[in-house]
Amino acid sequence: MIWLAVVVLLLPAAGLLYQAIGVRRDATRFPGPGRIVNGLHIHQTGSGEATVILEAGIAASSVSWRLVQEPLSREFTVASYDRAGLAWSQARSAPRTMPNLVADLNEFLESTRLPGPFILVGHSFGGLILRHFAVAHPEKVRGLVLVDPLEPFEWCPLVPTQAKRLAKGVMLSRRGAFLARIGVVRFALNLLLSGSRAIPKLLAKASSGQGSSVTDRLVGEVSKLPSDLWPIMCAHWCLPRCFLTMAEYLERLPETCARPLDAAPLRSIPVVVISGGKIDPKVQEVHRQTAALSTLGSHVIAPLSGHWVQLDAPELVIAAIRTVTKLS
Repeated sequence: MIWLAVVVLLLPAAGLLYQAIGVRRDATRFPGPGRIVNGLHIHQTGSGEATVILEAGIAASSVSWRLVQEPLSREFTVASYDRAGLAWSQARSAPRTMPNLVADLNEFLESTRLPGPFILVGHSFGGLILRHFAVAHPEKVRGLVLVDPLEPFEWCPLVPTQAKRLAKGVMLSRRGAFLARIGVVRFALNLLLSGSRAIPKLLAKASSGQGSSVTDRLVGEVSKLPSDLWPIMCAHWCLPRCFLTMAEYLERLPETCARPLDAAPLRSIPVVVISGGKIDPKVQEVHRQTAALSTLGSHVIAPLSGHWVQLDAPELVIAAIRTVTKLS
């Protein structure tokens, strides 16, 4: 029994050491491609006349825009960033409420010193942030491209099944932060990168009750990006702060979606809303209605795409940005 107690004590200590060494190694191997300003990582490319700003989804980062940002930079000045607590950006003590997210975006735009107004492009939750930003700072918005945007009705009012899903998501995110601290997440993701799924599935099942669905979904989305980005994304999700940030976003989602959203700022600016062809038709219809709020609005369906249109059909996102630019 003594040896068992020793093992129980040593395993977490070994995990903490493994994690600490890994974090230091990742910082050397995967420095951010941009610069850090006030704790936020900013990736700026291109030198075109119009400036395009890329806002990622709820727990995504600037990396998710790679398939759009690189080709877009041949025609436009493009800037993406990581919201506080995600990827290369430091966490912030201010709660992740919508007013604070809008303030962070405004701070990011001010820090780039790029000329506005801007073509703002947002995916999912990022699209909702941009709509609130357009209300707060209409003078800075030249046009909007909303890529399968989150619509408030999806999470407000909250039905019991959704409340249960969110509560589980928050719990799993916080559990993920703990497992990341003791090296378990790093161990599992390194195995996934090496091509082994058996042990990661067991670990996912032990922590969430869902083995194959977790690993298959993770591998499925990440594999759409260039392979050189896979280790970078894994390095980010080995950081406890990324899980804690995601937990707070999920916890605040009903409150965020309940905030009033003025449609007036959209009426006079070009807007393109892109829906994934494989998503719920009800959401597609609300996307169409959102586009119709603008006199220069249009709705596009990416027929072969799911929620991650910028990964499935980046050329459609780029075409939408060109359309908005011409109309503005």
